[in-house]
Amino acid sequence: SNSKKQEVMAAVRQEIQMANAQELMNKMNERCFDRCVTKPGTKLENGEQVCISRCMDRYMEAWNIVARAYTQDFQR
Repeated sequence: SNSKKQEVMAAVRQEIQMANAQELMNKMNERCFDRCVTKPGTKLENGEQVCISRCMDRYMEAWNIVARAYTQDFQR
């Protein structure tokens, strides 16, 4: 039925969103860590923590801009 089809489509969309979020986190962690932590040790230095925080903020901001643009294009 139509409602069952809509349920399946909603579940698929949710799975895709979860996969995208996981991919975002993995890439963000990898790139920000590689960029900010030059000599890994037993703990993060203050400068490394600040760098990672700023890097992740910028990454999320860029991701949100792209997601909004994609959503707007998709809705047209």
